[in-house]
Amino acid sequence: MKLQRTVETNATPEVVFAYLSDFTHTNEWDPGTVNTVLVSGNGGVGTTYRNTSKFMGRETELTYEVVEHQPNSLFALRGENSSVVANDRMEITAIGLASKVTYTADFEFKGLGRFIAPLLAPALKKLGDEAEHGLREALAKL
Repeated sequence: MKLQRTVETNATPEVVFAYLSDFTHTNEWDPGTVNTVLVSGNGGVGTTYRNTSKFMGRETELTYEVVEHQPNSLFALRGENSSVVANDRMEITAIGLASKVTYTADFEFKGLGRFIAPLLAPALKKLGDEAEHGLREALAKL
């Protein structure tokens, strides 16, 4: 299941990248995030984060690893636990001095979750809409 949202902001790509590539900022803009903490690394490829999220009333923990890091343009992570693999990708494009962010979250459910995944589509869409709103507000403050 894939969610994709695009947000424009007056902040420069450098400022937007600096903010988004510190994944602990999900605490500020992602409504599903309960807490994200840096486990190891300096933000580049191989950096790991522990993310606790709440979805449909249930808390779950994922370990995310930065898999792509192209300064000022691309930041991607892979998160995993026993029931899901989440691939998050943030592409930042310059629009003059401003920026456009395309955020893609791709969820691959494991085990029995594969069979109920289609039933989760409305809840995931709602989560994506709320994340877009939170991201738009956070980036507007940069």
